[in-house]
Amino acid sequence: LLLRWRRRRALWRKVAEAQERQERSLVRMEAAARRFREQHPSVNVVSILSLPLPELARKLRDGSLPPDHVFYAYVGKALQIATETNCITEFLQESESQLRKVKLMEKQGLLYGVPVSIKDSIDCQGHDSTLGFIKNLNKPAAEDSVVVQVLRRQGAIPFVKTNVPQSLISYDCKNQIFGQTCNPLLYTRTPGGSSGGEGALVGGGGSILGIGTDVGGSVRFPAAFCGICALKPTGNRLSKRGIMAGVVGQKAVAAAVGPLAKDVESLALCLRALLSEDMFSLDSTVPPLPFNEEVYSSTKPLRIGYYETDFFTMPSPAMRRAVRETKQLLEEAGHTLVPFELTNVDYVIFNFCVRGMFADGGSSFVKKFKGEMEKGGMGLFFWIAKSPHWLKTLLSWIAKPFVPRFSSIIRSMKTNTVEDVWSLHHEIEDFCHQFIAQWKKLNLDVMLCPMLGPALGIGYPGKLSVAVSYTMLYNALDFPAGVVPVTLVTDEDEEELKAYKGYYQDWWDRTLAKAFRGSVGMPVAVQCVALPWQEELCLRFMKEVETL
Repeated sequence: LLLRWRRRRALWRKVAEAQERQERSLVRMEAAARRFREQHPSVNVVSILSLPLPELARKLRDGSLPPDHVFYAYVGKALQIATETNCITEFLQESESQLRKVKLMEKQGLLYGVPVSIKDSIDCQGHDSTLGFIKNLNKPAAEDSVVVQVLRRQGAIPFVKTNVPQSLISYDCKNQIFGQTCNPLLYTRTPGGSSGGEGALVGGGGSILGIGTDVGGSVRFPAAFCGICALKPTGNRLSKRGIMAGVVGQKAVAAAVGPLAKDVESLALCLRALLSEDMFSLDSTVPPLPFNEEVYSSTKPLRIGYYETDFFTMPSPAMRRAVRETKQLLEEAGHTLVPFELTNVDYVIFNFCVRGMFADGGSSFVKKFKGEMEKGGMGLFFWIAKSPHWLKTLLSWIAKPFVPRFSSIIRSMKTNTVEDVWSLHHEIEDFCHQFIAQWKKLNLDVMLCPMLGPALGIGYPGKLSVAVSYTMLYNALDFPAGVVPVTLVTDEDEEELKAYKGYYQDWWDRTLAKAFRGSVGMPVAVQCVALPWQEELCLRFMKEVETL
């Protein structure tokens, strides 16, 4: 007991030091913003903050807007949003010296002078990538991740790191070190996760461009919950070198790096900048596919598949309405909409996603929490992961008639042999080819899909891991998928929600109905999907949806 007490005290000391560093970061930001205001009282900060990224970048490149005006305008706004939502973990102090270097750059990149926020799990030299784990404190990255290196070469200025949930395997945003991040639109709601700090900061206007990661919806949830846009590209379209993963080594569910911004044109500009010779030379495992301008700027009518539900997670009334209204607008604009029938999503979630990510029965994931003070609300998961095979089989059998989804999760958490894992990967490949065959049979260009929303109350995502079905499907398939906000929850949606039962009518369905309640005025998004490596077509479709 004494040893445990001493170990715990040492952990608390590390947490207190990290929180002090976070506080000092905010104080530095405040001092920097105040100093700039005193030296340049005539600068119109509001007009700078109101500029969309493409226009801002253009003004920075043509010299009509000095980089320091933009930088300190965003430092001040980021500080305000951080104070309100607790989204920033660290101010990157070297950003001020980089600002001075940027002004001397001869070759101006596409993101010249643009301040960019970076998710905690993406390495920035000299800074921790904690993943919300105390054990990762005081272990600064030796070098920048490839994505950060490319951003810097393109003239961008990474200026803050943002908060994440412990382990990243969550779509809330809370950890033992930095605490809970709130949604800037409604503080009682989660900003989503795992790129939740990015969602809150960009959604609140404290950053014009953020970089996150996505292994089950981790850029799409924050974007949808905070009313902004995001793109999850094909897993290997952008480099993942120097980026920490929640579950290392698993290949069943493809992770991706992706941007978050207020509008689709900003996402496109970010991809133009990143898909450069710099990235292809720094990471030769990334296919050298530059941004295809012709596909993005095309105006030819699209043939669009759509569905309103995956028959696993019942959509909220606002989700269903978002798809229907978007479908109607697309049809009126001259596009062809074709119903797409989704089947076996339950099998994909349990057998491909849960079983694929935790093919060792969850033991390597559980080890990550060794020595931590809390398990991020994953007590039940840990208990299942640590249970012997015979007990999992028995519990799964007992639970099946009463809570079939819980039974399936237990069954998916068994330890697999190497042969089992190879067989699973082969099965996922087969499923992907079947999905593409169905897509091509209908001669589709893109797909319109629901996106979970509105934002759930804080703490609910931890109880509702099954609700990731709409997003995680496209990680298992490794298709590019983006989100665009299209509507707000109405009083009628709220009234209809009273009749919400769910497809299984189990505890999860009842909890999800509660989590959706009281959301009038909150944003709801749709998901736009394309085939692998067709990010430009996905963005073109997103732009169409946004415009309409």
